[in-house]
Amino acid sequence: MLLPQTDRRHIGDRVFGIVLPVLGCALLAVALIIFFACAKLALPAIEKLGVLRLLTGSDWNPVEESFGALPFIYGTLVTSLVGIVLALPISVGLALFLTEMAPRQVRVVVAMLVQILAGIPSVVYGLWGLMVLVPLLRSTVEPALGRWLGFLPLFRGPPIGLGYLAAGIILAIMILPTIASVTVEVLRTMPQALREGALALGATPWEAIRLVVLPYARRGIFGAAILGLGRALGETMAVTMVIGNQPEIHASLFSPGYTLPSVIANEFAEATGAVHTGALAALALALFLVSLTLSGAARVLIRSRRLR
Repeated sequence: MLLPQTDRRHIGDRVFGIVLPVLGCALLAVALIIFFACAKLALPAIEKLGVLRLLTGSDWNPVEESFGALPFIYGTLVTSLVGIVLALPISVGLALFLTEMAPRQVRVVVAMLVQILAGIPSVVYGLWGLMVLVPLLRSTVEPALGRWLGFLPLFRGPPIGLGYLAAGIILAIMILPTIASVTVEVLRTMPQALREGALALGATPWEAIRLVVLPYARRGIFGAAILGLGRALGETMAVTMVIGNQPEIHASLFSPGYTLPSVIANEFAEATGAVHTGALAALALALFLVSLTLSGAARVLIRSRRLR
């Protein structure tokens, strides 16, 4: 029996309306599968050590089945904060240049370079950091920082090259395209009348940016920074190659350290017991939840700016 022409015309819309929710639910199912798989693997370590001891302990000794993740949490936070502090002002400045000042020809070239920067594999960043950045930090940057700012605990100690500072710089370069791209999209949502009104009232271009553009985009920029922070928290290979991989807590940025993704990548394949595997899975679970929370918060902030 042939369907009426009107019904045949709407079959594609009906199929499309069914497929999209199924795909959306499939993505949610994948996230839940990852969560429950990590939780199941982490159960032996949580039962033996407890969540508090696992997250606040500082001793990581697989031989004695003593696992404390505090040095890894500390290293992850320090390197991510260094990356955000370095990347955020550069990213915002780049976004303002692309949206407010750059000629069209220059804008196209710079935007293409930002996209290329975002597509470089992390292992390439790590290799560059190990072969170029670390020697530069060891021979020039860290000795200079020690002379000028050595009175601060952050810049004391021998200039090793490998450490929190090197990892933070690598992360700053890696998250710069993410923050800049999102900030550009936020700035493009600003009504042109606001900018033109400020200029018509006698404001200079810098005053219009400082008094109108940046306040309007403040929430979206904050969301972009959180999105970049989520990317920095989960970065593995590049950080592993330049941070030194020592599970210790130091105040100096010149000192080597360790991060959550790095210890998971380095030890998971060699984990021998259920408790060791469970401890690494618990770290992965914590990292998964933190990254998911930050990404969700960032997207809510960016979406709220777009709807205003």
